[in-house]
Amino acid sequence: MHEVSLLIDGVSRGASDHGTFERIGPASGQPVSRAAAATLADADAAVAAAARAFPAWSTLGPTERRKRLAAAADLMDARAADFIAIGTAETGAMPNWYGFNVMLAANMLREAAAMTTQIDGAVIPSDVPGSLAMAVRQPCGVVLGMAPWNAPVILGTRALAMPLACGNTVVLKASEGCPGVHRLIGSVLHDAGLGDGVVNVVTHAAADAPAIVERLIANPAVKRVNFTGSTRVGRIVAELSARNLKPALLELGGKAPVLVLDDADLDAAVQAVAFGAFFNQGQICMSTERVIVDRKVADAFVEKLVAKARTLKAGDPAAPGVVLGTLESVGAAQRIKALVEDARAHGAALPLGCEATGAVMQPVIVDGMTPAMKLYADESFGPVVTVQRVDGDDEALAVANDSEYGLSAAVFSRDIARAMQVAKRIESGICHINGPTVHDEAQMPFGGVKASGYGRFGSKASVAEFTDLRWITVQTGPRHYPI
Repeated sequence: MHEVSLLIDGVSRGASDHGTFERIGPASGQPVSRAAAATLADADAAVAAAARAFPAWSTLGPTERRKRLAAAADLMDARAADFIAIGTAETGAMPNWYGFNVMLAANMLREAAAMTTQIDGAVIPSDVPGSLAMAVRQPCGVVLGMAPWNAPVILGTRALAMPLACGNTVVLKASEGCPGVHRLIGSVLHDAGLGDGVVNVVTHAAADAPAIVERLIANPAVKRVNFTGSTRVGRIVAELSARNLKPALLELGGKAPVLVLDDADLDAAVQAVAFGAFFNQGQICMSTERVIVDRKVADAFVEKLVAKARTLKAGDPAAPGVVLGTLESVGAAQRIKALVEDARAHGAALPLGCEATGAVMQPVIVDGMTPAMKLYADESFGPVVTVQRVDGDDEALAVANDSEYGLSAAVFSRDIARAMQVAKRIESGICHINGPTVHDEAQMPFGGVKASGYGRFGSKASVAEFTDLRWITVQTGPRHYPI
């Protein structure tokens, strides 16, 4: 049993009422973490600690801030084994997924460290004689970050890295699905010497989430909100933020399409789709949910995809031959299976069937997708990919854009100019040509459109999200006044 405490003002402590909750491991079915169940008073204390730490951290020189963030990146790499051990137990994901999580999260910290000297402004020409007018970016205060369980090291770190680089202090509201992983991020940043209260971590029981989130967003000291998670919860976060007049950066659900044009390299497309759809049990916001394939090559593509999927096994991450891990819960498997069965009832073919035991679901291909099926619109967030046959590029685009989501997409074609024209017309924040929908790098602008959210994480793109742009003037000569 992994014991998880709150991190407030540099101190590891239990909840003020001594409450705890347990995280049940999906692979073992047994409790794997016991975490402090924060109260509203604890949430207030975390924000207050961040607010007290803000003046010193925000005025720290950029080189010193960079040094401390770089040290945190190195320490995160050094503690990779701890992240893997806790993460695989809490979420049932594969060790290699957590290894990748740590690598990318550490790189996010390094990229953020490099950005501390790149938070610049501008001198703006003024019509007033002798007026030096400047646009200056300044830290905004306490930033609230909320991250999910599915890529917890990456997304938990992303919620904090650029806010810290910009001179803000932070509160991370951990996911109840991975309290140990998110708390360990806090330990890494604190142990690297950022300073007491610069990073605070709040863990909470699932039943308390609505009240905790509302309390944190409403706190006057919180100046920015960022949230990664479902569109359903994202709407709630957006409403709460708007009610309190606070900017929010939202990275939400997805229904990522892969468009396979009639001249595509089918073997390359199959490899990308299999990885994008089934890796980590399809529990990634960018996971490939839809294949939209030209009818001329559809049969050959499906045949190759079925053969590839048969080689991929889900199950306990510690079991021999397993490469996909488990779903996050038994409930997730039941929800996804119901969507697949609805598609079957409406005429879809399931060349691999739909095999689910406990929290383990083997890869599923749903061939013959139509708008009458719930899976046409609903995000499965599981190891399920649908196939829809189309005639030509225009129909492929119409189908791809017939979704409320718009996060990631991909196009496969040997004609790059053609693929570029198609990519430009896809309604998504991210699009890859001849590559998978699942792809992330620390320096890239990351985010979606439509119901996949708004704003951008990632290096330079997120500076605007986590700073206040101020207009400052200096009058260097006499000023004329009309009275």
